[in-house]
Amino acid sequence: QVELVESGGGLVQAGGSLRLSCAASGSIFSINDMGWYRQAPGKQREFVARISSGGTTTFADSMKDRFTISRDNAKNTVYLQMNSLKAEDTAVYYCEAVVTLTTRSTVHTWGQGILVTVSS
Repeated sequence: QVELVESGGGLVQAGGSLRLSCAASGSIFSINDMGWYRQAPGKQREFVARISSGGTTTFADSMKDRFTISRDNAKNTVYLQMNSLKAEDTAVYYCEAVVTLTTRSTVHTWGQGILVTVSS
């Protein structure tokens, strides 16, 4: 029904930047909140940031000074700009979205995840 596909991950040196993208496709009527979570090796998945359809943003306290979230509603895409990356930012990053389908039902869906590795 809905697919989220992340891109933009990879290997970066500490202090560097990356921009993740997540594009939604499928039977979409509208997209409500879109966001990012991450899961580091051996740790639980944690919240990173979220943006509403109107552009209101929420961040995890530990990331709000370095990360920026934005979206392009015309492209059904959410972005995560990550600056001043640290080794501890190494994780699989997951996109998530609350989507109203063309059937008018609402689903909460996840991307498959994309790896970000920060070398120290």
